[in-house]
Amino acid sequence: MVEKHTILGGKVHVYKRENSPLWQCSSYLNGRNRRVSTKERSLAKAKDFAEDWYLELRAKKTRGELLSEPTFAQAAERFEKEYELMTDGERNEVYVRGHKARLRNHLVPYFGKMGISQVTAGAVQDYRIYRRNDDPNFKPPAKSTMHQEIVTLRQVLKSAIRRGWLAGLPDLSELYRKVEKISHRAWFSPKEYKNLYEATRRNIKRAGNSYHRHLAEQLHDKVLFMANTGIRPDEANWLEYRDIEIVEDDATGETILEIEVRGKRGVGYCKSTTGAVRPFVRMVERNQPEPTDRLFSVDHKKQFNRILEDQGLKFDRQGNRRTLYSLRHSYISFRLLEGADIYQIAKNCRTSVEMIEKHYAVHLKNSLDAAAINVRKPRR
Repeated sequence: MVEKHTILGGKVHVYKRENSPLWQCSSYLNGRNRRVSTKERSLAKAKDFAEDWYLELRAKKTRGELLSEPTFAQAAERFEKEYELMTDGERNEVYVRGHKARLRNHLVPYFGKMGISQVTAGAVQDYRIYRRNDDPNFKPPAKSTMHQEIVTLRQVLKSAIRRGWLAGLPDLSELYRKVEKISHRAWFSPKEYKNLYEATRRNIKRAGNSYHRHLAEQLHDKVLFMANTGIRPDEANWLEYRDIEIVEDDATGETILEIEVRGKRGVGYCKSTTGAVRPFVRMVERNQPEPTDRLFSVDHKKQFNRILEDQGLKFDRQGNRRTLYSLRHSYISFRLLEGADIYQIAKNCRTSVEMIEKHYAVHLKNSLDAAAINVRKPRR
């Protein structure tokens, strides 16, 4: 049997649940039934707590701070719980942590006390202005950072819609945006690529001891391997020796590598050019690996960036920063320059034709057909 008492003319109820020694209190105010634990075992102290709690609620109602709907902070909490459970390891752990960090550092401190319906298009625009000009704890965010924060915000609002807390999404688009110029991905031209692999070869000769020589040899072979397979850096880091097989290709009669790739798109397959075979054979001879050993146990970022700086290759003509990812972009560009079928390139690189046309084919002169462009009508 639940023990109940009323105070303040029946406006507040003090009660104790079965199997609990602590008193609870509740009150119906501003369209909602509100309840909280007094955390007291004494009835007299519980009544004092309940009276103070109710008077504070009345004061919040007078100031307009008492909401009759869930807050953004509550919606964010629900989103965090369901997102991690529903993705069940299918999303990269770093990506999941990114959502949590953006909520903890930026979104909840700004929107947390707002009712979920108060997160309007105007409030989101005010947030953008605050982050870029007025946030005292963080420097103004980069464009991509701001975009990621809005993506997290949208996910929380969608979670609220699924629970019936919100009727629909507000307009989250950025006002006054100019149409963006499509820019190509940073890559190495054939001449620059030759300078790069010759520099990594010289780097081997300059190595001071056997350990540094081994790292330099691995980097040189990694550059050649990635530029002749087009795999992503994260895919390269996951590769094991058992994922790669040297085969004679029936279609071309050439010796190539068949690679089982694991990355952000799941499991896919890749066929290399002949230029990837010799670097792979050297790594096998050098490392004497087990089938489950990683092909590249070191990421080589610092060593690679140092060589780019030394050779003046860190930035392209448009100021785009080159990284290991640029070797993938170079592979795609080289294949297009050779006249390869764009659909087959997309399949081999586990991407879409649209992405290749947007970021690669637009800047390659060989992708333009002069015969189709310079058409002339026959004169009479």
